[in-house]
Order: sequence, then C-alpha cells, then structure tokens
Amino acid sequence: MLSACGGELSSGGMTPPAVNGRAASVDGLEVGHRLMEAGEYELALKAYYRAAGQDGMTVDVLSAVGSADLKLGRLGQAEQVLRRAIEEEPTFVPAINNLGVVLMEQGKFGEAKAVFQQAFELDSGNSDSIRENLKLAIARSEKTVYGEPDAEDAPKFNLVRRGEGDFVLLSQL
Repeated sequence: MLSACGGELSSGGMTPPAVNGRAASVDGLEVGHRLMEAGEYELALKAYYRAAGQDGMTVDVLSAVGSADLKLGRLGQAEQVLRRAIEEEPTFVPAINNLGVVLMEQGKFGEAKAVFQQAFELDSGNSDSIRENLKLAIARSEKTVYGEPDAEDAPKFNLVRRGEGDFVLLSQL
C-alpha cells in the first residue's frame, strides 16, 4: 500500500502523522532573522510577535520588531519600538544602532549622530557598520548645519520651450 506525507494507511483512509508535544518548538526570533535575510519582512514581523508571545517582549524581540518595521518603511513605529528597547536595556547596541538608522531615514541627522556615537562607544569601535553609520551621520549633520545641499536635495530645473523663442524655467522645489 502507498503512504503519503508519512501517514499510515488504515482501513478508514490516511491518518496524519502524530505530533510530538514534547519536541522543542522552533525559536521565533531565529525564524524571524532568517525571514529578514530572505527579504520577507512582513513574515519576519509575525515570527517576532510569536516569539514575544512565547518569551515576552524582551529587548531582543523589541529590537527585532523595530528592525522589521524599519525595513517595511514604518519609521514612526520602528522609532517607538526601538526607543522602548533602549529603555529596557540602555546598552543594547543593536537597538541603538537601528534607532540611529531610523533617525537618519527621517532626516534627523543631528540626533542620529548622537545615537550612533553612543552605539560606537558602547561597542568600543569594534563594528565597521556602526563606524560607517557614524561617519555618514556626521557628514549629513554638517551639511545640514552649513547648508550644503546634497545633489539629490538640490532643486531640479528644466528649461521648457513655449511657442517660438519663448522659454520657461521650471523648478521642482
């Protein structure tokens, strides 16, 4: 007789395989991290919430949820969750770094610079990514202070011809 998916054939048909209730469940954080690596941010967020249901809203879970919100473009939510993670554990470098990234995305370069400096100090300068984030925040905050517009922030002008010999200068401010 044939068997599908490991089930056994009985007189009444297929019976599903038994579930081992004593087996350890898969860690929701680990599943979420793998989903993040695969670019499945919404599914990762759900996995992180499952982890929160099992382990509570630990600093690891809060930081992971904030990271998923960041990847989904939910900057306000990401900022709130990451700030909560930092309240729980003021020296948790991943949450501090990710808060800096959120602040950069929101254009809050001065605050991002201060946050990255804190992460850099707590990490003792060991992380290249935090060092690069800090450099970028310093550069952006100085441009904001001194008024040097980025090429992408500079007004874009187009010269449009109207009729014969008439030109209009249009800008996208």
